[in-house]
Amino acid sequence: MAATLPLHRAKRRTGLIMLLVAACMTALGFASVPLYRMFCQATGWNGTVQERLNAVAPGPVVGRFVNVRFDANTSPSLPWGFEPDQRMTRVAVGARQMAFFTAVNNSDRPVTGSAAFNVTPPQAGQYFVKIQCFCFTEQTLLPHERVRMPVVFYVDPGFAKDPDANDISEITLSYTFYPVAKPKTAG
Repeated sequence: MAATLPLHRAKRRTGLIMLLVAACMTALGFASVPLYRMFCQATGWNGTVQERLNAVAPGPVVGRFVNVRFDANTSPSLPWGFEPDQRMTRVAVGARQMAFFTAVNNSDRPVTGSAAFNVTPPQAGQYFVKIQCFCFTEQTLLPHERVRMPVVFYVDPGFAKDPDANDISEITLSYTFYPVAKPKTAG
């Protein structure tokens, strides 16, 4: 009987360790999306733009321009229409720009959505700086309501000095709206 007691304790200890590992992995699974989003926004990694609220554009770099294309998508489960007011604009690197997107709720009920974004090519993401954006915030549209949403941005002057960006003449800013299952309520 004395030999089984240490074996029983070892099994219980192993079980508790495995339970702790499973709990940690579950917690990491829930935290991974916000942590990944924060990492990408902080570093510009994988085409994610920098977001600097209340930033001031440094001013245009003489002679360096880039075309910015705007792309808009919605999840099939979101009954909205969503599109950029203009498909492309030519911008001076370093100069502040503004673009508008229009969303319309095509349903007969209020619907809440939230937009995610990306920038391509990926090496341009670190230089694409959003000053104001509607992304990652919940937008509730009443039945058949139409809204215009601004994006204020600039392309950082470091873009003009980066040898990996020399061949980039076009940057695409893409948004996708997804439905929000349980909207946050004000109060």
